[in-house]
Amino acid sequence: MNVAGRPMRTIWPAADGAAVEIIDQTRLPHAFVVARLGTVEEAAHAIRAMLVRGAPLIGATAAWGVWLALQQDPADANLARAHALLLATRPTAVNLRWALDRCRAHLAPLPPAARIAAARELAMLVCEEDVNLNRGIAAAGLPLLEAIARRKGAGAVVNVLTHCNAGWLATVDVGTATAPIYAAHAAGLKVHVWVDETRPRNQGASLTAWELGQAGVPHTVIADNAGGHLMQHGRVDLVIVGTDRTTATGDVCNKVGTYLKALAAHDNGVPFYVAAPSPSIDWALRDGVREIPIEERDAREVSHLAGRLADGTVATVALLPEGSRAANPAFDVTAARLITGLITERGVCAANAAGLRGLFPEKAG
Repeated sequence: MNVAGRPMRTIWPAADGAAVEIIDQTRLPHAFVVARLGTVEEAAHAIRAMLVRGAPLIGATAAWGVWLALQQDPADANLARAHALLLATRPTAVNLRWALDRCRAHLAPLPPAARIAAARELAMLVCEEDVNLNRGIAAAGLPLLEAIARRKGAGAVVNVLTHCNAGWLATVDVGTATAPIYAAHAAGLKVHVWVDETRPRNQGASLTAWELGQAGVPHTVIADNAGGHLMQHGRVDLVIVGTDRTTATGDVCNKVGTYLKALAAHDNGVPFYVAAPSPSIDWALRDGVREIPIEERDAREVSHLAGRLADGTVATVALLPEGSRAANPAFDVTAARLITGLITERGVCAANAAGLRGLFPEKAG
């Protein structure tokens, strides 16, 4: 994607070959800052503190984190330590474990002297695969928007609602939920995006709106609770969200608030799609509500808010009465019965075991 007209990704190897660089997403949208990760501890901090976020990008950052660790010490014990350190950063997104287990399985059989180069090569491969997966999601999801445009007639606008940020900032590039939107925009369709602010961290208002603006896609930021009202009045043609973990039966865990959007969409007959690249599918799980661990984040994310003041400075302010407690579950689970379809790199399928097995027969059994 472009930043001020310049092609960029969200993570890349530094020019000196000793580190990786990332877009510090905690500074957006008010400042564009590139951060350098030179150690596995810095990579772990970037994931935990959400300098990088989004399931695909978390997985890619973890792969680079393993490489950073092995640069310091390629021995077995340090490979195991890096795996454990990075795995402990975020509990919900399955891509994290997927990437780390893949790194360990690939690197452990190699002699220590060969591991550093192999880890770098694998991290690059994970990134390239992510981009290609997301291009596949764009191609699979574009016909959904084209069909709505044809039904509405020439010149009509296709209105998409999305929650949180499942755009290129949540991936290495292209995005998941936004990938069909960008493809439609590039194909000349008139697309408008309703962007949920996504409290408490405001990833919609801070990140999705920023990247849509960089891409020139018309959009409007709305309060999280406005989506149902818009659906009742026919102002949403479809909903597309991302996923941090999808079960083998089609349940979807995504940023908290997704479940409420699915309920509103179901009540109003609005198609509700989930962009689900295959690394986000946890084939070992069948019941999302009972089996997916839900991260409880710092209550300060609810009780405080950062914003830009009139003089251009960025400040953090308290929102709650003194003494009031806050809770901060970061994700919720949307049952498969509320989901119209899953958009994967291999096509669109029903959100159930049969639908997923049809696209991924190698995972059957």
